[in-house]
Amino acid sequence: MNDLLVNLAGWVPAIILPIATITQLVKIVQERNAAGVSLITWFLFGVANIGLYLFTEKYLALQSLVGLLGTAVLDFAIFFLALSYRRQVPAQISSPNTINVEVDQEIV
Repeated sequence: MNDLLVNLAGWVPAIILPIATITQLVKIVQERNAAGVSLITWFLFGVANIGLYLFTEKYLALQSLVGLLGTAVLDFAIFFLALSYRRQVPAQISSPNTINVEVDQEIV
């Protein structure tokens, strides 16, 4: 296969994967909420990206560093950020509504 085509094909995931991951990370940070974010999915994405980086054996190729290792770092950042948001105690705990009743008042 043509070297130029292979090189260009390597840039596709090197651009798309980090951008897709950054959009999820930005959403979590802006909303300060990780509801609906699957911890296991983002952890496994990180593991898969490291595995694919090792499999390609292109350890110094910029496409591999950015697209696979860089995305793995972002995947684990999402995982740990989502985990930390889930462990936070809510700032406000709503109390049940109370009914004020005087001592001699009848309850109807």
